[in-house]
Amino acid sequence: MSTSRVLVVDDEPRMCDSLKLLLSHNGYEVHAANNGHEAIKCLAEKAFDLVFLDIVLPDMDGFQVMDCINQNHPDTMVIIITGHVSMESTLRALRKGAYDYIKKPFEAEELLTKGKNAIKQKILTCENLYINRKLQQSEKRYRDLIQNSPDIIYTLDKKGNFTFISDVVEHLTGIKAKQLIGKHYTTLIYQRDLEKARFFFNERRTAARVSHGELRINVCKDNNRPELCGVQYLTMELKSTGIYDKPTAENPKYLGAYGVLRDITDRKRLEAQLQDAQRMESLGTLSGGIAHDFNNLLMAIQGNVSLMLLDMDSSNSNFQKLKDIETYIQRGANLTKQLLGFARGGKYEIKPTDLNKVIQNQNRMFGLTQKQIKIHDRHEENLWIVEVDQKQMELVLLNLYINASQAMPKGGDLYIRTENLIIDEDSGHHHNVPPGKYVKISVTDTGIGMNEAIQQRIFDPFFTTKDIGKGTGLGLACVYGIIKNHEGFITVDSKENEGSTFSIYLPASEKKIINGLELFKDNKNSPTVLLIDDEHMIVEVGREILGILGYNVLTAGSGEKGIEVYRQNKEKIQIIILDMVMPSMGGAETYYRIKEINPEIRFLLSSGYSVDKDASKILDGGRNGFIQKPFTIDQLSEKIEKIFDPVPA
Repeated sequence: MSTSRVLVVDDEPRMCDSLKLLLSHNGYEVHAANNGHEAIKCLAEKAFDLVFLDIVLPDMDGFQVMDCINQNHPDTMVIIITGHVSMESTLRALRKGAYDYIKKPFEAEELLTKGKNAIKQKILTCENLYINRKLQQSEKRYRDLIQNSPDIIYTLDKKGNFTFISDVVEHLTGIKAKQLIGKHYTTLIYQRDLEKARFFFNERRTAARVSHGELRINVCKDNNRPELCGVQYLTMELKSTGIYDKPTAENPKYLGAYGVLRDITDRKRLEAQLQDAQRMESLGTLSGGIAHDFNNLLMAIQGNVSLMLLDMDSSNSNFQKLKDIETYIQRGANLTKQLLGFARGGKYEIKPTDLNKVIQNQNRMFGLTQKQIKIHDRHEENLWIVEVDQKQMELVLLNLYINASQAMPKGGDLYIRTENLIIDEDSGHHHNVPPGKYVKISVTDTGIGMNEAIQQRIFDPFFTTKDIGKGTGLGLACVYGIIKNHEGFITVDSKENEGSTFSIYLPASEKKIINGLELFKDNKNSPTVLLIDDEHMIVEVGREILGILGYNVLTAGSGEKGIEVYRQNKEKIQIIILDMVMPSMGGAETYYRIKEINPEIRFLLSSGYSVDKDASKILDGGRNGFIQKPFTIDQLSEKIEKIFDPVPA
């Protein structure tokens, strides 16, 4: 510990010398001054811990010296030494901040004791100042941490009223923190979560046993934040712990609760989107598998019906029955097309397309059948080109138009709008699509609208609000799947009794529309066809149909067998009809293995699915075709003819 420095101020030299000797002998560093001016000069030159000050000085009174000390050296302690000074003067000195006083004559022990106590008081005062300064710094640091935290931090009294809540609550909810102080926590909680909130906010446990969970908090309706427009609540993750006066005592007194609310609204939204995507993916896989198997069954039936009709005169009593069967086969095929559309099982024929023309044609066709609905269209003049399957886009529009007409049974208005727009990175991330140029199609009706619960399931396959037998529940599911397969997305905005708007977004293309195709010429001289399919019934029916069409036919029941048959007969086989979905070796692998043997061989791809990625890649190479099961003799004949003798479009 450093030596304390003391200043003795007295106009009597003998008194100064005596005090210097006494104090030095007791470990103090002592300086002396015989008048006020000398004292002020000493104080300016050095810092003193203690001043023994005589009130009566020759050049000024001691009170002036005290004023200097108070103004310039507030940490310096002062003990007044008085002789015949009145008690009034002594009290005046004490009021000016003197620590104590000593009346002459005095005992050495009295002076030393009071001096020692004064030094202790100075040390304690300095330590308190230091501690308070550190405490203030600590409080500021933690206050800054709390106020700059993205989480809402709060404390409650034992009645559940807010005693503190961080300012971030205003940023998140639009509710000012000061408006919540003294208010019950239920002021902040969303109505439907009040019961759950009681468990968390009345928490009395501490440490590892504290409560944590999720609940929703209100958003101020009158807030000025655009991103909160229309938002009723935010989803929060909450951790809460009890506060006690003496936590380690056997029976501590409960004071209230402390908690942290973290905004997880975006996380919950993303989790919900992921769950929806996974659910839709699972349903799509299931739907695609069902459609593929069903198309194979229909193909076997269609093939046999076609063969029977070839050998039957139209006057036969069974002729019309077989034609009726064909009609129902086509209805079944249309149903599986919608399933495949939802399953996103591929696209048939992708090419640059002007959607304005597609929409105009659909509007004209739909308007002829729905006279009670007035169609209003507003098209962007220079609408960007998109790469789509035109037939599938027609199916999308038809399903949306039918959905709108069913929402307006007594008639109404149907608004169709197209526009170009740019999707930025944030919007693209929200809808899981890349940013860039998009074409938007809006279909708005003035019908009965939908509640939020229906909107959540509107694109689910087989979900319908119609009576049994009046809808399959596949129309909008098909729309959803087709748009997703075209790397776009669809949204719905609806309110009960206010109509609905379906908005489709498709990526724009830099490609130009081509009005013709560069096709090749070849001669057809009694060609031989190799039919590869793992379905025995389709192989048998296909063999007979191809034979009737005048082709020589070879067959194989698997990809491996097909390669073997082709290798043995490659000189005479001119076209291969290849099923794309087979066990063991699939159609794509079979295709490339045969192409290694003969790069010029032509293929007609066939599948119960629509065109998938493998088939699209093959078709992009040219000199090949695709036919979807089930197909008729005429359709098969036309496809083969196009491959052998293509005609410019």
